[in-house]
Formats: sequence, C-alpha cells, structure tokens
Amino acid sequence: MNDGTTATSQLQRWAQAPTDLATAWIKGWTDYSTAALRSGPFTPMQFLSDATRWAGAATVRSKPGWTTPHSVVRTWPQARLLDFSAPTADPAEIPIVFLPPQGGHASTIVDYSADQSQVRTALDAGIGRVFSIDYLPATAETKDITVDDYVAMLDDVVGQVGGAVHLVGDCQGGWLAAIYAALRPHAVRSLALGGAPIDTHAGDSAVAEWLTALTRHGDIAAYRVLVAAGDGRHLGANQVLGFKMLEPTEEFNRLCQLWGNIRDPEYVERYDAFTNWFEHGQDMPGAFYLWVVEHLFHKNELIAGTLEVQGTVVDLAAIDAPLYLIAGERDHITPPPQMLALADAVSTPADDIRTWTLDAGHLGLFMGHTALSEPWTEIFTDLARRHRESAAADAASSDTASENATSTDAASAHAESADA
Repeated sequence: MNDGTTATSQLQRWAQAPTDLATAWIKGWTDYSTAALRSGPFTPMQFLSDATRWAGAATVRSKPGWTTPHSVVRTWPQARLLDFSAPTADPAEIPIVFLPPQGGHASTIVDYSADQSQVRTALDAGIGRVFSIDYLPATAETKDITVDDYVAMLDDVVGQVGGAVHLVGDCQGGWLAAIYAALRPHAVRSLALGGAPIDTHAGDSAVAEWLTALTRHGDIAAYRVLVAAGDGRHLGANQVLGFKMLEPTEEFNRLCQLWGNIRDPEYVERYDAFTNWFEHGQDMPGAFYLWVVEHLFHKNELIAGTLEVQGTVVDLAAIDAPLYLIAGERDHITPPPQMLALADAVSTPADDIRTWTLDAGHLGLFMGHTALSEPWTEIFTDLARRHRESAAADAASSDTASENATSTDAASAHAESADA
C-alpha cells in the first residue's frame, strides 16, 4: 500500500545505479588525490602502500563482539541471555531486556561500540538491570525452531529476571516484542520499539517491493528454495546479499569512500567496525524464517489481527503498557507508517504513547548518535524515573504499614494493661 510518500523505488534505484557508481568512483579518487597531495611528495611506493592498506581493509573481516562487560546467565539452543547490569543495581528493579534484530546479523548491534550502544545508553540513564538476548547461529539441530519456541524462551527470560520486564525491540526484535507483549501483557511493563515492521504493507518499503516480486504467483515458493539450498537454514550470507540488493550501489560507494580516506586511520577503523558487523552473516532457523515471510510480511497477519502464536490469536489491543516508538524518515526497510501503526492498535492511554520520527535510516535508529542521545536517552531516563517513583511509593507504603502496626501493638498493650 502506498501512503503518498515519495520514497525511491527499487526500479529507480537500479536505473540510477550507473550514475551513482560513476559519481562514487570520481569522488573516491578525488578525495584520495587531494589527501595524497596535501601530505607532500607522492611516490609510487606510497601509492602501493595505500593500495595494500585499502585491499586489507576491504577484504579482511573479523567476528563482531560485544563492547560492554557482561555475563551469560542462561543459554537455549537458539540464543543466550546476557546480563549487563550495574554492580549496584536494585534487585527489585524491573529490568530492561533487549531483543536485537534477527535479520541475518549478530545481535551486537545493540552494543555496537563504546559510544554507540543502546546498552550503555540505558546504563548511563540510570537503569540498573539491563539484559539482552544474543541470538545464536542456526545449526542442523536448531533449523526447525519456530516462533513458538522463541515465545517460550521469553517466558523463561521473564521468569529468570523476576517476573516482569521492560522490552526493547529493534527491527525484527520489535515485532517479536509486540507479539510477546500482546500474549503476556501482565509481564511487559513497557514496550520500546525502533524500526519494527508492524504493518508490513504500509508505506514504501524496499523489502515489500522485493516480496511482491518474489510472491507474484501467490506463494512463498522462492523463499522455500532459498531455505532448501541452506539445508533447512536461511543462510546469513543470503540475507546480507539481500540487504545489498536493496541499495545496489552502496557497497561500491563505501569502498570508494574507503579509498578516498585510506590515509585517515580513524576512518579506516570505523569502516572496519561497521563492515565486520554488516558482512558477518548469521544463519537463521529456516522454519522460523519462512513463518516470518509468510505470516508477517506476505499476509500481514499481525496488524490484521489474524496471527496465531502458540495456538492463540495475537491481539495487539491487549497491550496497555507505556509505548515508545522510534521511526526513521529515511528508513527504506521499515518506513514510518509500518512502525507507527502500532500506536493505533494498542489500548495504551494516549498520554503513555510517545513517538519520534528521526531524520535517520534503518540502522541509525539503533546505533546512530542522534537516536541514542535523544529518544533512547529520553526513554531510558523515563523508565528510571518510573522505577524511582515506584520504589519511593513502596517505601512510603511500607513505612505507613509499619506505623499502623506499631500503633496497633501499642493499643493492644494498653488494653491488656487496663484489663489487668
């Protein structure tokens, strides 16, 4: 469905690709030449050194890792639960649990770097208890895991951390968080989502364009072929390739920018960090992936109110917890209408719904400086405030109860004395 926005279509992107490629190539060489001339006399050996450094940065990859210290508190076949909590955290505090995107990449995007981390932003805002799911690569043993298994896992998580949680879901983790909040409203005390596809047919989405093309015969047979080729898994390499096809010139553009800045060590370091994460494809359970494609993206059953999970229809109106929604104007994967549709589907009071639409792309909603310093900081600060107010109210209630008990004991003692 088109809501009147003017996002660039996939056909337009591919038609414009030759011009974009030429522009990127010219800019890369112009930037490189300018930097080389500014550094003094230029020799063939310097050029060879730069080319060698560029080739290494462009091709050598390492596995992305977590930035913030943590412990592993529980493991399932498909994921781990990581604990980032502060040493002085109040054990009675309702914790934040991050559900990272499960889209063929590592979960570390929520803790990308020391200054680009949702985890650290939460801790810095005063949240004491912080946890995150860390999805594991699918194997022959876990290829048949389904959404029901993930919901059961979240039941275990809630039990592990005390019976109630604040869920934070990014992208694919967002719709899972929404499903869980609808199925277990008593356990989810707030829901914060960034770039989550809730109404997958809304807006102009590059993902929806490809889905329409690949399901033109009315089924998801093309996706089944992909999973069959992965022996029952959706290969992370295929998912990474799919993301690259959404922006056909972006990888070449990044390589040209790298060449133009190859003499800038900080730029090369940033390039390595991002590419290590982006290029590290992580396999997904094929059964789960096909369920997502068919029921969430092809049939759009979540917003339609016809989605069944664990034998129960998922009713988004069951959600009445505080709701925080962050969308990106330049998000070609999950355009704002897909994300913001949740606000009209829940029962949360209007005063407890907050939305932001940032000048950002998809990944910028999770690890961009603006998103972290503004909406995410506001969200986590608000949750920390709610905890302090709740703790103060509990303390006051306890003091009142203690005073009443003391008064009752005194009255009883006086009565006993009078009887004597």
